[in-house]
Amino acid sequence: MEQIPASIWTLTAGVVVTLISFWVGHHHGLLPEQASEQAPLVDTFFDIMLTIGTALFLVVQGAIILFVIRYRRRAGEEGDGLPVEGNLPLEAFWTAIPALIVIFLGIYSVDIFQRMGGLNPGDHAMHSMHAPKSGMAVVAQAPSKTTSDATALLAAAQTPEIGIGASPDVQGKAPDVVVDVTGMQYAWIFTYPDSGIVSGELHIPVGKDVQLNLSARDVIHSFWVPQFRLKQDAIPGVPTELRFKATKVGTYPVVCAELCGGYHGAMRTQVIVHTPEDFETWRNQNQAIATAPVIPSLSDRHIQEMGITPQLVAQVEAMTHHHFPEKL
Repeated sequence: MEQIPASIWTLTAGVVVTLISFWVGHHHGLLPEQASEQAPLVDTFFDIMLTIGTALFLVVQGAIILFVIRYRRRAGEEGDGLPVEGNLPLEAFWTAIPALIVIFLGIYSVDIFQRMGGLNPGDHAMHSMHAPKSGMAVVAQAPSKTTSDATALLAAAQTPEIGIGASPDVQGKAPDVVVDVTGMQYAWIFTYPDSGIVSGELHIPVGKDVQLNLSARDVIHSFWVPQFRLKQDAIPGVPTELRFKATKVGTYPVVCAELCGGYHGAMRTQVIVHTPEDFETWRNQNQAIATAPVIPSLSDRHIQEMGITPQLVAQVEAMTHHHFPEKL
């Protein structure tokens, strides 16, 4: 029986490895559902990396198993194995292939980052006037030549230049919804500058361009929504930005992905994606609450009726500091 040439075996193995790798790369089920416009871009990149990684794994592990079986020490063999010298073409081949893969993934990742808006986080030409950041000096347009250069430079320096900004299709356009996000040990606070609403949950409309202006009061936090495939650090003293579009109505977890203290694991909330009509209803209801007048005398009377005294408040603060010092 004529022996099958090694080239045929190599070609067959290459076809099998390729088919298995493509199947694993597109049927792995490792990622949660896609719920943002940016998610498919990240998932495509992940699928490509998993396909390449699967192929490399099969080739390397297959070669190890093949050599262990074929070149094992057989019964009666007592001598040393045959001396094998280096093979320069083979070494150049297995060095060049990984190098080309790394270069390709690097270029492709930059392209994905650009399409998500990661290279344009400071694109505030139109929305700087529309949605000024809380606690920041923002100059949308110099009113006259008497405006000092120092003020303009300060405003430009305080414009967020870190994060995911406007994608190419919305560059130069104002976002539909702006939310100021503050991270603190161990909670997220969401403030809507246009309505004065303050919430412990993020509420946004589906299909609308949303911009989050992130900041931190104490230590570095990381705002992460797995279903959106978006994650951005909230850094004390350094404003950062996250701009995206949600594509599915639903409720999704918001996780702090940066170790920020002893209760880091409990720093969770949720983003609720509404239909445009439901979002308007939520905003109108909560805006009415946010703008409701406060009656100090009524509050004071209730406090007195409940027996809350300054001494009791001091005792509670002391107990809280004793049991949870990290939270103060």
